[in-house]
Amino acid sequence: MNKKPWMTVLRLAVLAMMTALVFVSNYFRIIVPLSTGQTAFTLANILCCLSGLLLGPIGGLAAGLGSALYDLTNPLYASECWLTFLTKGAMGLGAGLVMLSARKRSEAGYVRCLFGVILGCVIYYALYFTKSLFYDGMLVGGLPFEAAAALLPLKVPASLFNGIVAAVAAPPLALAIRRALKRSHLALE
Repeated sequence: MNKKPWMTVLRLAVLAMMTALVFVSNYFRIIVPLSTGQTAFTLANILCCLSGLLLGPIGGLAAGLGSALYDLTNPLYASECWLTFLTKGAMGLGAGLVMLSARKRSEAGYVRCLFGVILGCVIYYALYFTKSLFYDGMLVGGLPFEAAAALLPLKVPASLFNGIVAAVAAPPLALAIRRALKRSHLALE
């Protein structure tokens, strides 16, 4: 039985490259101050989802690690790097789980990629809003539940924008990269 190893040199190289790209993409952000913190328009979600689309569930490691490393370089976010690792990692993991079954059937089309991004974003935003409510609002901010919950709608516009941009950009990028790798005889499967 000639079974391919789970982690090839190519997959490891792409994992490292995606980690670096996620890290760098976090610098492209517009910070929006809020009364109890801030939210941001960022391009990092595109790369977090793309990591999962290209690498499968292990892409969540690139998404989480790249984002957490960015947090460690910014004193405003350093204390939350572990939360970022978990939430952004879950985004890449969600997108990657959808692609896992696609690779077995060699069906990595646009619709499946789009569904992967949507699932990744839904998972991330569920975790992000939970973190914003309990950790940022109640624990760090010292707000009562009702006040912390009342601030969540302020984060919705940036979150919707970031999710829509990821859904528009990540699927065609994933398909183009997969095609280029396949033409170069470097398929990630």
